[in-house]
Amino acid sequence: MNTEHADLAVERASPWLPIWAGLCASLVGIGLARFAYTSLVSALIEAHWFSPSAVIYLGAANLAGYLIGALGGRPLAARWSDTGALRAMMVLVALSFFACAVPLSMTWFFGWRLLSGIAGGVIMVLVASTILPHVAPNRRGLASGAIFLGVGLGIAASGSLVPLLLSFGLSQAWLGLGGIALLLTATSWFGWPRESPPAPLISGASAVRGSTGVYVLFAQYALMAAGLVAPMMFLVDYVSRGLGAGSHSGALIWTLYGVGAIVGPVVYGFLADHWGARSAIRLVLLVQAGALALLVTVVDLRLLAVAALAIGSFPPGIVPLALARVRQLVAGHHQQSATWSRATVSFASFQALAGYAYSALFSASHGHYTLLFSVAAGAIGLALALDLLLAFKKVFRPATGADATPEA
Repeated sequence: MNTEHADLAVERASPWLPIWAGLCASLVGIGLARFAYTSLVSALIEAHWFSPSAVIYLGAANLAGYLIGALGGRPLAARWSDTGALRAMMVLVALSFFACAVPLSMTWFFGWRLLSGIAGGVIMVLVASTILPHVAPNRRGLASGAIFLGVGLGIAASGSLVPLLLSFGLSQAWLGLGGIALLLTATSWFGWPRESPPAPLISGASAVRGSTGVYVLFAQYALMAAGLVAPMMFLVDYVSRGLGAGSHSGALIWTLYGVGAIVGPVVYGFLADHWGARSAIRLVLLVQAGALALLVTVVDLRLLAVAALAIGSFPPGIVPLALARVRQLVAGHHQQSATWSRATVSFASFQALAGYAYSALFSASHGHYTLLFSVAAGAIGLALALDLLLAFKKVFRPATGADATPEA
């Protein structure tokens, strides 16, 4: 089948079942496996399952596992196939929820939280590259936004569904999350595209050779990770305790953050389709810098609510943007998959490092919230500056090869 006929077949094929499968995978592996834990922290401490310091340590286990999964996702798919790996990771997350309902020991709990993070990293690396080849090219930005809508739904669920489950008890909350994960796994099981032969492994160097734009994207994606961690970790505490507005206001701000997280992936994916990935990334970075500046300079809860809505759209929304940028800069499905894997590793590494760094800075500054948000704004500003610097260099030195495209 030639390329024209292949594209026509993709146009005619309905992408909704594969997109549903991808949404379920991102919701289970990242949305619930990572973000539901945030709402369980207080309950774990109050129930005396673990000490406060141990609960934070257990939270970091998921981030460490995410990095391991991002590194191992493609080798795993090469051995099993993309679809087989994705199904297995969703089952693994469901099992981890059931296992965490019984806190047998610190090691037991840590191991399952680590495994849930590994599953999330594998899913992030594989899910889009498994589905998007079956979607028409002019709809891939919107489709990737729909896939990663699951992350936003997980963030929203952490502030709504988890408290409801906790009303039945802590163990019951873990069992409820496991049941939801298992249900989503079952409904998506036959929605995955027909399996193709395992992708050959491509070395990182060959995947990115000759493309300055790809290296800039890696750096930008890492800086975005560093920029989103501070408000994710401290925004609610800043409003409720730092500003003295109380837990009710903090919960309202987190709800708006969750609304932004639901809207973000689809809106950002739409922008990538219609404006191009690079232009959309510039706009989003400008908006994020402005929203973080509001956190630093104002105390009006109405303005902070607007900022929370914008900031909440960022963590899940930048995924389809970065993915669209990879597809713009790199030719060939397998090379795109290898490059996306490296981008995910870059993001995961800096996210984990930033989490520890912000915690240390918060302690050293005796709870100086605005300092943390200023550092985050600086990371976002630097990500934007890197793109502008690349554009400035191209004015004087025309690009060749992979960087020669109009948007590169």
